Amino acid sequence: MNIPLSGARLWDSLMEMARIGATAKGGSNRQTLTDLDSEGRHLLRRWAEAAGCTMTVDRLGNMALLRPGRDASRKPVAFGSHLDTQPTGGKFDGVLGVLAGLEILRAVHEAGIETAAPLMLINWTNEEGARFSPPMMGSGGAMGIFTEAEVLAKQDSEGAVFGAELARIGWHGDADPAALRDIGAYVELHIEQGRLLEDAGCEIGVVTHALAQNWLEVTIEGEEAHGGSPMAGRRDALMAAAPLIAAIEQIALAAVTPAGDPGRATVGRLSVYPDSRNIAPSRVWFSIDTRHHDPALLAAMAEEIRARAVAIAAARGVRIAVADFWYSPMTPFDPALVGRVRDAAARLGYRHMDMPTGIGHDAVYVARQVPTTMIFCPCHGGISHNEAESITPAWAEAGMRVLADAVLATAGVVKG
Repeated sequence: MNIPLSGARLWDSLMEMARIGATAKGGSNRQTLTDLDSEGRHLLRRWAEAAGCTMTVDRLGNMALLRPGRDASRKPVAFGSHLDTQPTGGKFDGVLGVLAGLEILRAVHEAGIETAAPLMLINWTNEEGARFSPPMMGSGGAMGIFTEAEVLAKQDSEGAVFGAELARIGWHGDADPAALRDIGAYVELHIEQGRLLEDAGCEIGVVTHALAQNWLEVTIEGEEAHGGSPMAGRRDALMAAAPLIAAIEQIALAAVTPAGDPGRATVGRLSVYPDSRNIAPSRVWFSIDTRHHDPALLAAMAEEIRARAVAIAAARGVRIAVADFWYSPMTPFDPALVGRVRDAAARLGYRHMDMPTGIGHDAVYVARQVPTTMIFCPCHGGISHNEAESITPAWAEAGMRVLADAVLATAGVVKG
């Protein structure tokens, strides 16, 4: 198919977007519903409208940029990702999928290509969950995982309210988020955020499914004690947290499938009270993120974590509560779309491999309502959510070309 896709223009667009919220270490800080997020959204809108698209914004701030197809009765073929970043994020996480989609729209527009089905580029709100938690609220709200009311009521650590911030930056739209369930297909390009592709020498990851995820919260309550008091008899909440956190890693590594795949577990947030240098803490709270290929083994990990908590609480004379926070089931992607991505990679001559995603993406929520798949391209050293995140222009272009091939094969080209 003769479509004037430009890897150089994609790279230039990535670098221009990265200047919005640029950090001193070369990354991006464009957190959701900030003024910088708004600036990035306006730039995307200008670019997409110049490529012949019209924009709709829904009540959760999701941006849908539409290019009509010949057959108005057909559902749009959608693609995209997110523009928001972590506080110390990189230039490519999320934004690659958005701007690769933009390049497809530009090339189709310039070539005068008409598709049978409409094409839709989506920028989902708050994929990262860095400022407002949990992550993927825009897609989750649109797909019915969260109610619109609960998303709009979420608060950040400073007490700012999601809905108020959305209105403040001017991106509270009128459209119904649920309308995005009525798309015909969704394909998302993303950096891998791991090093399997780089280690295997592959340019493309064909993503077949998303791992199951189970997030927990742990609260440990003991008793404060002076740092100079005898150790015997202390009910130190942090000293109880330490062996439990170490056990969480052991539990994940021991939960191995017959194929040899272990679980994954992360303690990413921890708070200590009263947070004084010379007081044994009376209260500790921390988060647990667990993931696995096998939902049964994921459930077994949670059971073992709870059992260890009971044993440690008894030994240390503290109270430990392990609460459920969020669960995402193992999510298969659409076999026909997965095959289309695999065929595109082979046809274009890219080295590729099938793989799951162990990381949550908007595509995982969309897949519950719409035929969906993902495409991965490598990132150096698997480094992501980090200002040092990097990819090559060639990797970005490979992902874009496979995305374009899969999208246009799905939408159907009727003229150009």
